Amino acid sequence: MFHWRSVDNPEVQNATVWSIFDASSSYFDPSKSPVMLNYIVDDLAGVLADLRAAGVTVDDKVEECPYGKFGWIMDPDNNRIELWEPPKAAADTTAEL
Repeated sequence: MFHWRSVDNPEVQNATVWSIFDASSSYFDPSKSPVMLNYIVDDLAGVLADLRAAGVTVDDKVEECPYGKFGWIMDPDNNRIELWEPPKAAADTTAEL
C-alpha cells in the first residue's frame, strides 16, 4: 500500500494498493484479464448512471462497506474496472484499510 495526499486536498490521505489474487479467483469475472484497475470517484451512483446512459456495461452489484462503496464496469476490451467511492464522513479514508 502506497499512501499519498492530493495537492488540492492535502488533509485527506489516499492510498494506492497492489493486491495479488489467487489464480483461481473469480473476482475479476467475467473479464479474462489477470488484473483490474480501481478508480476513485466522488459519486459512485452518478458515475455508474452516466456510464450506463453512455452504453457502458455496468455490473448491477454495488457493495457498501465501512471503507466505501464499490461498483464495476467493463471496458470496450472486456476488462473489469472497479470504481471506489471512499466514505465522505472520514477525513482520513485509509485509516481503516
